[in-house]
Amino acid sequence: MSRIAKKPIILPAKTEATLVDGLLTIKGPLGALSKRLKSHIKVVIDKEGITLTLENNSLQAKALWGTYAAHIKNMIAGVHKAYEKRLVVDGIGYKADVKGKDIVLALGFSHTITLPIPADLKVTTEKNNIIVSGIDIEKVGQFSADIRALKKPEPYLGKGVHYSDEVIRRKQGKKAA
Repeated sequence: MSRIAKKPIILPAKTEATLVDGLLTIKGPLGALSKRLKSHIKVVIDKEGITLTLENNSLQAKALWGTYAAHIKNMIAGVHKAYEKRLVVDGIGYKADVKGKDIVLALGFSHTITLPIPADLKVTTEKNNIIVSGIDIEKVGQFSADIRALKKPEPYLGKGVHYSDEVIRRKQGKKAA
């Protein structure tokens, strides 16, 4: 049983939530987010906030109860303050640039890598830092993970793309005789 979902989710000022045919839409100052919800969970929207209850006692319903509560809280937080992920590009000759609607990365390969930036995300670069921001936490996290997956940090010199708060476990290199 979820402890998170037992409490009602409070809607802040300037936020409105609607549920139509299983599609939950939350609108706020920064935009609107929508999520399709399965019928295992009953969602009630009133003046106090959003209340989630179980339709049945199935295992899947119990698993989705807390998950949906967390998703709804993330959506409410996202329409008020944009989520942000910071990545660092480490290595000699490694760099990142935003050109139009694409991000161009030079990561030590014989070619540059061009990734299209999703329409609802904002990506900026300064020196060797990439800042990905947007109102949808899932899209921000996924695009950041896609960038990091292009060149993961290696354990000997730490070259590659990593999150700014990520700790890279370094290995000791060869010892001189």
